[in-house]
Amino acid sequence: MAVELDEIDVKLLTQLQQDADRTNLELAELVGLSPAATLHRVRRLKESGAIRIISARVDAAAVGFPLTVFMSVTTPNPRATERFEREVRELPQVIAADTVAGEMDYWLTVVARDVEDLEHTLTRIATHGGGRVVTYLRLKQLKPPTPLPLLPSTAARQRRRA
Repeated sequence: MAVELDEIDVKLLTQLQQDADRTNLELAELVGLSPAATLHRVRRLKESGAIRIISARVDAAAVGFPLTVFMSVTTPNPRATERFEREVRELPQVIAADTVAGEMDYWLTVVARDVEDLEHTLTRIATHGGGRVVTYLRLKQLKPPTPLPLLPSTAARQRRRA
């Protein structure tokens, strides 16, 4: 179930998505609350699950991973699926993995230090249940991850009008 967000929650989440390194005082000034009220709101958003974790977005190439590859993977049977999922969870080079509907079963994002590192990861995926693996080398990132386009929930907007 979606968390109910009011306008202040939306402002806080938007600011944190843009720069999670902001201090509580900076956040308070940006959203127009006291520091204590801001801290309370952020804690409530964490407890509700709206904020799962606050982290840094690291530039993979700057820290030695110049290759980013997307992989579509189809597993041949349920037994292979279990083995594949276990392997993917253990591979640190797989930085994101999603199950998807369509022609493939999984969409992975993989980083590598060089072609040999990529080949090693690809081999591990293919030999641990990945029946059909297709790789797509990222040439450049057209649009980096952006903040979610949040809006206050309908209930919060209705309370504000009343």
